[in-house]
Amino acid sequence: MDHTRSLKFRVAKILDLAEPDDTLGKFLDLFILGLIFLNTIAVALETVKPLFEAYFLEFRRFEQFTVFVFSIEYVLRLWSCTVIPKYRHPLFGRLKFIFTPLAIIDLFAILPFFLSLYIPLFSPQFRIGRTVRLIRFFRVLKLHRYTDSLSILVRVYRLKKEELFLTFFVLTVLLFISSTLIYFAEHSAQPEAFSSIPAAIWWGTITLTTVGYGDVYPVTLLGRILGGSLAVLGIGLFALPAGILASGFSEELAARKAQKRGTDVIICPHCGEDINSPPHYAETESEGLKED
Repeated sequence: MDHTRSLKFRVAKILDLAEPDDTLGKFLDLFILGLIFLNTIAVALETVKPLFEAYFLEFRRFEQFTVFVFSIEYVLRLWSCTVIPKYRHPLFGRLKFIFTPLAIIDLFAILPFFLSLYIPLFSPQFRIGRTVRLIRFFRVLKLHRYTDSLSILVRVYRLKKEELFLTFFVLTVLLFISSTLIYFAEHSAQPEAFSSIPAAIWWGTITLTTVGYGDVYPVTLLGRILGGSLAVLGIGLFALPAGILASGFSEELAARKAQKRGTDVIICPHCGEDINSPPHYAETESEGLKED
C-alpha cells in the first residue's frame, strides 16, 4: 500500500510543472507541449478541404494517438490528485478536482473524440458534430500546465483584476451612452444603419476601439462631432488596460527576481499563500499520503 501511495505522489509531481532536476518530468512537459502545438496546427489544416480529403487517414490516426495520450494523462491526474491536501478525500476530493478549471480543460481536450465515437449525432457528418470538434482548440489552453510563462500571465491577471474590471466597466458604460446618443443623432438620416440602439452598438464598438471599418458612419454634423470625440476618447481609454497589464508584469517579474534572491515573498490577500509559489503539495511525502 505504501508503494502505491509513493507512486501516486511521484506521478502527481511528474504531471505538474517539472522541477529543474526532474529529467522525466521535463521530457513529459516537452512532449505534451509539442503535442499541443501539433494539434493546433492539425485542427487548422483540417479546415482546408483538399488537405483533409487527401490525408484523412493521417489526420484520424494522429487524433487517435493524441486522445490516447491525453486520456491517460487525465486518468493519472484524477488518480493521483488525492496527494494534494484539498483533494485528499478519495471520492469527494476527486469530484472537487474534476470541476477545477484546468481539469475541465483537460476533459474538453478529449471529449469531442468520444462524443463523435459513441453518439451518431456528434459525427463530423452533421453540423453539430463539426462544431463540437472545434472544441479541440481547448487543447491549446493546456499550455498553462506546462509553461511558466502562461502562469505569469494568470498571476498578473489575478493581481490586477480589480483595475481591469473597473476599466472595462467604464468602457461598457461609455459604449452604451455613445450608442444611445448616435441613435438619436443619426436615426432620422440613416434609419437602416441606425435602426435601433442595439444596432448602433456596432458603430460604437468600432469607433471606440478606433478600428473604423467604414460600413456604418455618421453623416449628420452632430453625429460626426460625436464620432470624432468618441474616437479620440477611445485611444486614451483603451491604453488603460495595456498600462495596467504592463504594470502588473513589471511587478510580477520584480517579485520573481526578488524571490530567486530570497529577499521577498508576496502573500495573496485572498488565499494567504505566496502567489509566486508552485501548486501546493504536502511538505513531505509522508504528510501528503496519510490518507488515500
